[in-house]
Amino acid sequence: MTMALFPDVVVNGETIPSAAIAAEAQNHGAPKDKPGIAWRKAAQALTIRALLLQEARARGLTPDPLELAPGRFETEDEALIRALLDAALTIAPVTDEAVRAQWASDPGRYRSAPLWDVSHILCACDPRDPDARAAAESRARALMARLDGDAKGFAATAARDSDCGSKSAGGHLGQIGPGDTVPEFEAALRTLSEGATTPAPVLSRHGWHIIRLNATAPGQVLPYDTVRPRIAQALEKAAWAQASRAFVESLANRATILGASLAPI
Repeated sequence: MTMALFPDVVVNGETIPSAAIAAEAQNHGAPKDKPGIAWRKAAQALTIRALLLQEARARGLTPDPLELAPGRFETEDEALIRALLDAALTIAPVTDEAVRAQWASDPGRYRSAPLWDVSHILCACDPRDPDARAAAESRARALMARLDGDAKGFAATAARDSDCGSKSAGGHLGQIGPGDTVPEFEAALRTLSEGATTPAPVLSRHGWHIIRLNATAPGQVLPYDTVRPRIAQALEKAAWAQASRAFVESLANRATILGASLAPI
């Protein structure tokens, strides 16, 4: 990135240096071959931040940082922005009618967590060790080739070759739910249909897994009274996000902004 291609941004006469935008760009995703997208996202984020802080100071607000976690407090800028939004935004209370209408539009969206009956074979390694990782992957792929989709042979292979304690049960992990396994394992599990095995070994911090989904128990549709608080909270968040976007747009419409755009990216 160069100064010529990515200049400073000026918001109502306040300069946001290109170096600050470059640092912020690291927090925004973009295709590797299109760094300009990350830059524009960063410039937009810092422009919005500048607009909010300018408005907070114009209103004479003072920061009162909250403790977010034990020993961790808001910065003064974060506290100012929070105070501004608390003062500027008025969100209408979510009504029972709105919550029920949202639920009635698709009750099937609100379910308890599914359960998966799972077996696996583990070829253990430290994935941070390239040689150990490669050797364990080769062993896992050899086991998969030997299985060749043979469901009946899965338990016997797990009992003989798995490095997991579940080998004593033929690799059977029993019924598990979301959050019960490492993220890579669960992500692969969610792609499988009943009776299917992962088409390639799956790497986690424990090593390479060959995963088989024996059966699925879908989550049950939850009654309205159970999900009502969750729906109300989601509607409140959506209303707050919409109101905050409108507020920022109103500030931008009155502002002089050079070097950045608040148009959707």
